[in-house]
Amino acid sequence: MNRRQLPLSQLRAFEAAARHRSFKQAAEELGVTPAAISQQVRELEALLDVALFERRVRQVVPTAAAEHLYPVLCHGFNAFGDALEALREQTAPASVTLSCTPAFASHWLLPRLADFHERHPDIDLRIHASEVPLDLSRGAALAIRYGMGPYPEHQVEVLAEDSFALVASPQLGLSGYEDLHRVRHIVFDWYCATLGLPSWQHWCQAAGGSIADLGPSLTFSDESHAIQAAIAGQGVALLSQTLVRDELERGVLQVPFGPRLPGLRYQLIRHSRFAGHVALERVAEWLRETFVEAPNKEAE
Repeated sequence: MNRRQLPLSQLRAFEAAARHRSFKQAAEELGVTPAAISQQVRELEALLDVALFERRVRQVVPTAAAEHLYPVLCHGFNAFGDALEALREQTAPASVTLSCTPAFASHWLLPRLADFHERHPDIDLRIHASEVPLDLSRGAALAIRYGMGPYPEHQVEVLAEDSFALVASPQLGLSGYEDLHRVRHIVFDWYCATLGLPSWQHWCQAAGGSIADLGPSLTFSDESHAIQAAIAGQGVALLSQTLVRDELERGVLQVPFGPRLPGLRYQLIRHSRFAGHVALERVAEWLRETFVEAPNKEAE
């Protein structure tokens, strides 16, 4: 069929009806009446000289011909939408969403935002701080995710390899493993229990002891609160060295002794369809440079 003869409105009505298996829901999506959807489908059936639906009470069932036609149209309309959205994002004012966990936003990102704004005053940066991952396919967005992946249909680059260590406020005056029984050990709930991150039991075993050697526990539901409690001298915490980099450098936290355990990776993620997006790349470059400029400070 010649492109100029393609019945686009009828095809759109059919695709929505086949996807919902309902003329009523298709009509709600397209902002028309069910009768209009039915009429457009009948026009398409007449043009093709084939039945596309079996009409039943409160239900329409796609025929074999419809099942053949639907995936082609669905893919095509999705491709149209993606291309138009990508073009809109490319030509819109420079606005980028950066998704990360609340703890990362509070302890790593926020102290460095002034530098970002100084370097890129023309970029509207929106911070999405949540434990729930952001859908990166819906707009110009980057995510800093902690883990190993995989992330299908996304471009991934490693920003840092992490490690964990016992950290404490200098005011606690800890000098050795035997001091741990007199302070609380801080615990917090990981937002994803399946990450396989180091635990106090792992740290004690690496230090040559057991978890029974620790004092009472102090548990938080939020990682940021656990960090603040450690700074306030409420106990010792087993923390990401990347996340508390600034606190270690300022001396409000220290690694008094003990082993360092391997953590996971801080990774920069973007959806593949936004490859080459100018504003995204400028934010990504700033993140790369900032991670490299301030390496983890090892305990002396």
